[in-house]
Amino acid sequence: MLQIENIYVFLLLLPIVAFLYASVGHGGASGYLALMALFSFAPETMKPTALLLNLFVAGIAFYHYYKAGHFSMKLFLPFAITSIPFAFLGGMIEIDAHIYKRILAVLLIFAVLKMLNVFGPALPAGRKEATFIKDLKLWQGLVIGGFIGFFSGLIGIGGGIILTPIILLLHWGNMKEAAAVSALFIWVNSASGLVGQLTTGVTLSYETAILVAIALVGGFFGSYYGSNKFNNQRLRYLLAFVLSIASVKLMFT
Repeated sequence: MLQIENIYVFLLLLPIVAFLYASVGHGGASGYLALMALFSFAPETMKPTALLLNLFVAGIAFYHYYKAGHFSMKLFLPFAITSIPFAFLGGMIEIDAHIYKRILAVLLIFAVLKMLNVFGPALPAGRKEATFIKDLKLWQGLVIGGFIGFFSGLIGIGGGIILTPIILLLHWGNMKEAAAVSALFIWVNSASGLVGQLTTGVTLSYETAILVAIALVGGFFGSYYGSNKFNNQRLRYLLAFVLSIASVKLMFT
């Protein structure tokens, strides 16, 4: 795996991608897949490698956001209950996922524009984010969690790039709460997806451990600064940037 051309450039970019995604509570699967495609990794190694990196980076992101007190189990559980089995179901279906990727790419662009207030303020005039949080109804979490899980299984991502903007746009949590919930959401879905991959006979080389270690460096610092140092507005801009990268990747792969 590590005999590819320009591997040192890849190893330099990997922790940067992990930093950006972890800062907003994401594992970075879409970024890793784009990076591996750019450097011509073997197709059969890309998905399990991205899921493994996702698992570790999302795990460290969740640790920092949880330690900083931003995690809400009440917000997490309704999504996770249905996302895990539906992610497994989606992963079992062999279809051409290109059309789904294009649709998601377009939806992410709308989410980015909304976060940047292109369609007007995200909050009513005079209302602060912390005072405009709505309760998530159980049925809403179950339906959305199942949809995201199934979709994530189809295209091989953790689902955070869909869940985070939904939580923010529907005002179910603030930026850091959304990041904390998404980090664990990504972790459980990535674990389920990776187990599914391994049961089909997919194997990972020992060299993958090197990629994990390097990505963890970026993930550690990204999640630390995101959970402790960056304010919600700065995180929104970072998330908009990350979602833009993911949208481009989904549109052109």
